[in-house]
Amino acid sequence: MLARLGAGLGPGSKAERSPAPRLESAGQVTGGWPLRANSGLPGATVTLSAVENLGLVGLSDAGSNRLFSALTGLPDPGVFESAVAVAPVPDERVDRLSAMSHSRKIVHAGFELVHIALPPGAKPGEGLGTRFLGALRNCDAILFVLRAFDHPSVGPPDAEGDLAGLELELVIADLATVEGRVDRQRRAAKGDKSLLPEIAALERAHAVLEAGTPVYRSDLSADEQALLAPCFLLTSKPHLVVVNISEDQIADADALALPFGADALAACVEVEAEIAACEPEERFEMLETFGIGESVVPRLARRAYHQLNRRTFLTTGPDETRAWTFRAGARAPECSGVIHSDLQRGFIRAEAIDWEELLEIGSWAKAKELNRIRLEGKDYEVRDGDVLEIRFNV
Repeated sequence: MLARLGAGLGPGSKAERSPAPRLESAGQVTGGWPLRANSGLPGATVTLSAVENLGLVGLSDAGSNRLFSALTGLPDPGVFESAVAVAPVPDERVDRLSAMSHSRKIVHAGFELVHIALPPGAKPGEGLGTRFLGALRNCDAILFVLRAFDHPSVGPPDAEGDLAGLELELVIADLATVEGRVDRQRRAAKGDKSLLPEIAALERAHAVLEAGTPVYRSDLSADEQALLAPCFLLTSKPHLVVVNISEDQIADADALALPFGADALAACVEVEAEIAACEPEERFEMLETFGIGESVVPRLARRAYHQLNRRTFLTTGPDETRAWTFRAGARAPECSGVIHSDLQRGFIRAEAIDWEELLEIGSWAKAKELNRIRLEGKDYEVRDGDVLEIRFNV
């Protein structure tokens, strides 16, 4: 059977789409701060599909719980409570394509956000506990939240010191992991010389960690880090930093984020949480009131999504416009499998067009008439923002 999946194909087809992953929390987001419910047809359903997860970590006075609430739209989980929910990824492409196609259903991408509560009174350098480290080890990336304002009960901020202390805890845990594995692999290498490259990488990592440096700040090569993959090192995970500032520091946000790297963001989390809690029509007025051009929440969501090495292709039609997530660098058959395994198994070709080009033309049918749809084969590396239809035969 020759079939296609993409624009205009309804959910009752043979290659019915896989359901979104089940969430571990009871609070499933169906709208969220960045999502616009006025796209597509009036009353269009707006939902999310989740990919991978981001561990949210901060000391008890840093505001990580409030940031969790702002990103997910769920109630504040409390300082010492762990929680899991989906943070939506804002994407104007989905909104505009759904309006073009008059879609009845709109599905934005999202990622799981894991609020990892530290033990009460925990301080860097005093041990954060195996439960905390174990929860973090299960995450795909780490989001550090740091306080950069005076706290009435804690005192002056030391954001750089807090980050160094948290990283040191992760370095110590990784050092123990590397020491255990290198001993085992050295013994095994007596009968298996193919382990020597891994041992060399472990020895390099041991020297880096012993010096107190996280792997993600080291000069270890990509090949060496790949050899370290069986260790599941905490400091080899992608990471982001959010610097929590006060309302009167908002004008200096960029300068306050600068010491923590190009990907760091500074935001007044308290204000962001207030904005996220407002009705959608009130949010832009709130942004103007506080002199904020764009909330940090959508920017952080997008940045976290890319840190998780995820990209987006799109499908659109009257039934549904959806953002599908895929691993950066994936080829067309693998991306087809994101929709359904039958498509990957029976992949013939992908019909593709950039989302902006499609919007300029006005419809998929018109784009085909104008021969603007590209035909791509098995070796095609899907681009972020491609709108796809998949031809397959099962």
